[in-house]
Amino acid sequence: MQPSSHYIQCGDFNVHYTAWGNPTAPAVIAWHGLARTGRDFDALAQHLSQHYFVICPDTIGRGLSQWSHNPHQDYCLATYAQHALALMDGLHIEKAHWIGTSMGGNIGMVCAAALALPAFKGRLRSLLLNDIAPDISSAAVERIKTYAGQPPAFDTVPELETFFRQVYAPFGLQTDAEWQHLTETSLRRLPDGRVTPHYDPQLVQQFFRATPEFDMWVQYDALDMPVFVMRGAQSDLVSAQTVEAMHTRGPGAKGLLRSEEMAGCGHAPALNTAAQIESVLRFLRACD
Repeated sequence: MQPSSHYIQCGDFNVHYTAWGNPTAPAVIAWHGLARTGRDFDALAQHLSQHYFVICPDTIGRGLSQWSHNPHQDYCLATYAQHALALMDGLHIEKAHWIGTSMGGNIGMVCAAALALPAFKGRLRSLLLNDIAPDISSAAVERIKTYAGQPPAFDTVPELETFFRQVYAPFGLQTDAEWQHLTETSLRRLPDGRVTPHYDPQLVQQFFRATPEFDMWVQYDALDMPVFVMRGAQSDLVSAQTVEAMHTRGPGAKGLLRSEEMAGCGHAPALNTAAQIESVLRFLRACD
């Protein structure tokens, strides 16, 4: 099955998303990480689409979605959560499962907690956090800022692929075809003809807000739906100790949290192996 490509107005922005499966099936929203796109979920969505209607948005400033003219104001979790609500309302989706990789998991916590956005209360059936947690490593954040804020440009697509193979090695991709797919869905051409990563470099403004956005224990503690934390075994962003702490509070203290380490990857698992896909599907089915 191939996805269909769509555009929807979310507030002041035109947002692109790919859709997989039957729109009458239970909905899954799969939201990507900081400098990635919804196409990262192609392998997972293809499998899930046998049972679910899977929506994979491109956050503004990424992929085929509109860029902001005011990056410091717009590139933040609050705006992204508002767009998620507009997306669900625009597609007439009353409830959905949420799969969030890295930043996509942060957005999911904001939506699921519904503290700043009460209209989201009760709209998410479950929350899967793919290598993201309420507390993350500052050293790993600095690593991400280094490559995300100054994307290089290359004369050829294979040169860009070589760069992606270096910075995204922790994803755990194995085959040449997987790397080629990631590259071809993650590039744009500059006016001088060179190729560069697809996104607006100003997206890193999110890291320079007066109030840091990534301490999310308040949101986590407010969660009252099933939560699944998938941690890359070599993750430098989410520590095993943080996952242990999650089991002692919020949904963890209510018996609503499960966690699993994914071998052979760091930050963040690509959710494209048979074992990873089966873990996701098993969680979703338990929450239906």
